[in-house]
Amino acid sequence: MAQRTALFFSGGKDSCFALHRLQQQKIDVVCLMTTVWKDKDETVAHGEKLERINGQAKRLGIPVQFIPVTFETYTEDVVKALSQLKAAYRLRGVAFGDIYLEGHREWGEQVAKDTGLSPYYPLWTDEEGAVRLLKEFVASGFKAEVIRVDESKLPKSWVGRLLDASFIDDIQHKDVCPMGESGEYHTFVYDGPIFRK
Repeated sequence: MAQRTALFFSGGKDSCFALHRLQQQKIDVVCLMTTVWKDKDETVAHGEKLERINGQAKRLGIPVQFIPVTFETYTEDVVKALSQLKAAYRLRGVAFGDIYLEGHREWGEQVAKDTGLSPYYPLWTDEEGAVRLLKEFVASGFKAEVIRVDESKLPKSWVGRLLDASFIDDIQHKDVCPMGESGEYHTFVYDGPIFRK
């Protein structure tokens, strides 16, 4: 039987591509987890409105669970919520869309250990593999747009750009990770092979 798994989900390219990879590996993603600030009606990762994430989840056919957190108690809040989801969904694993930042992986593996779950990192590669991942994401038929940029690293005018061949070419001329692994840019995915038409 496929491992029943929860996926940390932001609505952006990394988490959507991670879901695609997990499905290809026959891992059963039974719920999505999205962290939200307790004092705001938006996601931690991208400042995204919850109704947009809900819309994605409905088109994916996978329930989403919003996890209220504060900056000070973030890890504690996540572990508590994930422990509850483990019981509710009979989880065996938890998946992350991280790519190569070791500190992120160490955090996720500790959360998995604290909740007795197996960690999955379906996109994990080295830093040089980021551009290959971006090309594969676009070639797989995903449609995504830039919703936020770090203006110290990318032009504000890039907000609203679609991830396509032109984007791939342009970002390789910038001194940033092509996948935005350090928060250089964030995206919202609105179509792709994981969605029900």
